[in-house]
Amino acid sequence: MSGNVAGVLLAAGSGSRLGQPKALVVLAGQTLAARGVALLRAGGADPVVVVTGAAELPDRSVQALCVHNPDWPTGMGSSLAIGLAHVPADCAAAVVALADQPLVGPESVRRLIAAHRAGARVVVACYEGQPRNPVLISREHWPEVIALAAGDVGARPFLRAHPDLVRRVECADTGRPDDIDSPEDLARVEELLAT
Repeated sequence: MSGNVAGVLLAAGSGSRLGQPKALVVLAGQTLAARGVALLRAGGADPVVVVTGAAELPDRSVQALCVHNPDWPTGMGSSLAIGLAHVPADCAAAVVALADQPLVGPESVRRLIAAHRAGARVVVACYEGQPRNPVLISREHWPEVIALAAGDVGARPFLRAHPDLVRRVECADTGRPDDIDSPEDLARVEELLAT
């Protein structure tokens, strides 16, 4: 497959259970937004689009195209739609990652892109067989992904509707898909990073 593979980082949530917007949470000296951009770049995604919402990112805190989602309170679906809409036309696919999963490793992104280059159109990172994030989706599927993404679901309805298209790639050896949704989650992830 020719064409660049972009990265789309969804970082719009308010972090209501966490008490602050997730994009601005600092973990090991870096915001979750900056960590997510670094993950995508290190994995080979270029360019990277960051979708913001509840909080704007400080100038130059991330080296990426930052796009504001005015409808961020409606959930992840609108952020995914806006992120994909801002991917440059020369990109054949996009790897979608979530800012609140900072233990995902760049090797997972590399594996998704490698599977795409080998012909896969939709690729999902799995951890011990369970599909999680990141997810790579080829451009020709974006209209349907966007049409099915509503509320607080992103690509999941599309993936469930088309299991025949999905290539699963095991990534348990590359990192962990732990979400940061609460102060307890943040403390646990900080502990994992410290070990």
